Amino acid sequence: MGKLYIVALFRFRENSLMDAVEILKKLVNETRKEEGCLQYDLVEDGENKGVFFIVELWESAEHHYKHTGTDHIQDFRRLSAPLLEETAQVYKGYKTL
Repeated sequence: MGKLYIVALFRFRENSLMDAVEILKKLVNETRKEEGCLQYDLVEDGENKGVFFIVELWESAEHHYKHTGTDHIQDFRRLSAPLLEETAQVYKGYKTL
């Protein structure tokens, strides 16, 4: 199938932003060390406070699958859940052009 592109959207409660940023930074730093991770960038929405998204590029779906079982992604899910306004939205796909 080729490289896997992912955009994950997070909406954090405004009173939890400092904690959210720290949790996100740790996730990004650890994930960038993973085999098959070609891009893992944290972006803060400039117009909507508390909205962040991660832009990911993985060498393959298998590499991403391995990522989902790592300790740092499990820690992120556990620690971020109470800080989120709603469930994260995740979009996955393959380049068409």
